[in-house]
Amino acid sequence: MKQRAWITGIIFVCFLFFSLSAQAADPKEFKIGAILAMTGAGSWYGEVMSRGFLTAMDEINGKGGIDGVKFKAAVEDHQSGSGAAAINGFNKLVNVDKVPFSFTSYTGPTLSIVPMANEKHVLLLNGGGVGPKLVKASPYLFNNRMLSVMHGVGVIQRAKERGFTKMASLYWNDDAGIGTQKYVEPRWKAMGGTVVASEAHPIGATDYKTYLSKIMAANPDFLALWQWGKDWGVAVKQARDMGFNKPILGVEFTPDAAKLAGATADGYEAVTDFFDPKSNDPWSKSFVANYKAKTGKDPEFYAANYYEGVYILAELIKKAKAKGGDWWNGKALRDALVEIKKFPSVYGGDVEFNPEDGTCKKKTALFVVKNAEAVFQSYVEVK
Repeated sequence: MKQRAWITGIIFVCFLFFSLSAQAADPKEFKIGAILAMTGAGSWYGEVMSRGFLTAMDEINGKGGIDGVKFKAAVEDHQSGSGAAAINGFNKLVNVDKVPFSFTSYTGPTLSIVPMANEKHVLLLNGGGVGPKLVKASPYLFNNRMLSVMHGVGVIQRAKERGFTKMASLYWNDDAGIGTQKYVEPRWKAMGGTVVASEAHPIGATDYKTYLSKIMAANPDFLALWQWGKDWGVAVKQARDMGFNKPILGVEFTPDAAKLAGATADGYEAVTDFFDPKSNDPWSKSFVANYKAKTGKDPEFYAANYYEGVYILAELIKKAKAKGGDWWNGKALRDALVEIKKFPSVYGGDVEFNPEDGTCKKKTALFVVKNAEAVFQSYVEVK
């Protein structure tokens, strides 16, 4: 009898152990981490990006989650580009919130958290940073937007089409701006062009007169802007107010910046990600309606990227769970991404990742601004 009781006890303990293990490996809440610019000069980005992924989370949670697993957000602030702030915030996400997945933004902060992501096996998805150093930065980093170097090449392809030879450039004094200039300049020269002026400036600059005076004195055929957010609108307005009448081409369009520039933005051309809030694509329309109901505004493509990112994550969770075992980790999620590669895009069509370098391909287009709106011209194949 004692032996039978002992065996029964062992069986019960084993059953309890495996039951608890199963519960631990299949939690009912999934924390999505995010390192964004919630304060500082780039806080507009953090606001728009967070609204994007929170809209997607609400949609999915409202339908019961992913097989009963609901999302919860854990957001930290990199203070518009501080590597130290990013590391501190990511340390909290990893060691306190225990996230296996995190959104990132900006090139510098993203690169600063890569070592910890590698060590702790946290999958990173960047929908905002554009710097060339993000290419092959980590096996755990993927970018669901086209990077600045791709858009920059699109700009000089357009300049070549228009018969320009003399380029001037105005760019952010950071990884994204400097990296784009270094990548594009030799390619422009290989196409037979020259660079007559190049001026770097701090992110969020409000006075471009000194830079623009040097550029105007060099007499370029066109001005290339490697700027993002509201900066291009401020730069375009000041350039036109100073009498610069040559074409201006850039890698960014945002309605807020266009409003800042007003009528001076007319004719500005941009090669950038293509999310159309007026699209007839059913998913795009649904996203726009839900986002607008929450914010009162049409979504920017930045919001679209982070909204899309949550749905990519949802597919990764489904794939990882279907394989059984412990799916609650960044490695399992990364393996699922590498296996799937191609996902539906809220832009319409697909977003396809390259597992070798972390880049993606998705809709990119040429726009011309008219009456503060980006008017679609054509899709762009970056060569």
